[in-house]
Amino acid sequence: MSLQVINGCFTVQQIAVLADDALRLLKRLIATPSLSGNENETADHIQLFMKNHGIKTHRLHNNVWAFNKYFNKDKPTILLNSHHDTVKPNEGYSRNPYYPQVIDGKLYGLGSNDAGGCLVALLAVFTRFYANHDLPYNLCFAASAEEESSGTNGLKAILPEIGKIAFALVGEPTQMQMATAEMGCMVLDCKTIGVAGHAARNEGDNALYKALADINWFSAYRFPKQSAFMGPVKMTVTEINAGVQHNIIPHECHFTVDIRLSDCYTIDEVLSIIKENTNCQIDTRPGVLKPSCINHLHPVVRAGIAIGLKTYISPTSSDQGWLDVPSLKMGPGDSARSHMPNEYIFVNEIAEGINIYIRLLNSLPYFLINNPEREGISNNAVFFRN
Repeated sequence: MSLQVINGCFTVQQIAVLADDALRLLKRLIATPSLSGNENETADHIQLFMKNHGIKTHRLHNNVWAFNKYFNKDKPTILLNSHHDTVKPNEGYSRNPYYPQVIDGKLYGLGSNDAGGCLVALLAVFTRFYANHDLPYNLCFAASAEEESSGTNGLKAILPEIGKIAFALVGEPTQMQMATAEMGCMVLDCKTIGVAGHAARNEGDNALYKALADINWFSAYRFPKQSAFMGPVKMTVTEINAGVQHNIIPHECHFTVDIRLSDCYTIDEVLSIIKENTNCQIDTRPGVLKPSCINHLHPVVRAGIAIGLKTYISPTSSDQGWLDVPSLKMGPGDSARSHMPNEYIFVNEIAEGINIYIRLLNSLPYFLINNPEREGISNNAVFFRN
C-alpha cells in the first residue's frame, strides 16, 4: 500500500493549516537570535513546538530530533533535516533583522530564507505524518545547529545518536528543485611571515607583499581536472588582515581562503597542489565538508522528476557534507537571497514547499518498488545505493 493511499489526498485547506502553523513558528525563530554556535533559544522554541504537537523529542547540544511514533526497525529510515542557526546580519540591512514582518507577501527577517522556511516546512510534514500507523518507511526529523559554521556540534554530533539512515532530504533554499549534487567546502587560514621595519626607510620584509603573491596564485590558478557534474574546484580569498600602524611594515599577514571542492580531487590532493605552489603557512579549519552526489536513477530522484521537479548542481555546501548515505538537497526559498541584506522568503513558498515535500514522499514507494536497479535486493538496500 502506498503512502498516498494511506493518507489520502491533501486539500488546499489542509496544506494552508500546516503552512499557517509553520509560519507562526518561523516568526518566533526569526525574532530569536541564533547565530551559529549560539542557538539554544531557537532549539527551545522548536522543542516546545514539537512537544505541543505530542511529539517525543531528543536533544544534544542545540540539535533537536525525533522519530515517527510507530518507528519500525525493519523499515528504512528517511532523515528530514534542516538547520536553525544563522550567519551574522551584514551591514547592508535597513530593517531590523530580528523583526519578522510580512509585506507584500514577503516575510522579512534573518534566517527566513536560509533556512527557516525549509526547516518549518519539513517539520510541518513530519508533524502531519508523525502518528501514522502505516508508513512504508520511518521518518526522522532533525533540526540541526552550527550548519553555517560547519561546526562539529551540529548534525555531525547527532548522526551516531540517530543511527542507521537509508536516505536524507536536506532542506536548503532551492526553489523546490532537486540539487542532486553539491560542492564540498574547505576553509584555509593562511599566514605569511616577514620582518617589521620603518615604512620610511628601506628596511624590513613586508609580509603583506609576500601574501599578495600567494593571493594572486589563488585567484589565477585553474585545476586541470573538471567534474562533469560539479564543474571546477573554486578558490576564493575572502579575508585579509595585516599591519598595526601606518608607518610600520607588517611582519605578519593573515588571509582566509574559501575552497569549493568537486568530486575530481580528494582533500589531500587539493592541499598538495596548493602547498606546491604557495609559500604561506596553511592551517585547515576543522569541519571540511565532502562533495555530494546522488544517482539520477535513485528512487527519490525519479519520484521527483515524475512530479515535475528539475535537477541541478548546487555550488553551495550544506550539512550534506557530513552524510555518508544518498541525499537530496531541496527546499523553499532561493539560494540567491541567502546572506543578503533584508533577507526574505515569500509566504506562499512555505505552503508550496510543504505540498511538494508531501507529494514527493507520497510518490516515493512506487519508485522504490519499480526500481530498475533493484535486481532482487530489498527495498531497504535500494535506498543505500548512490
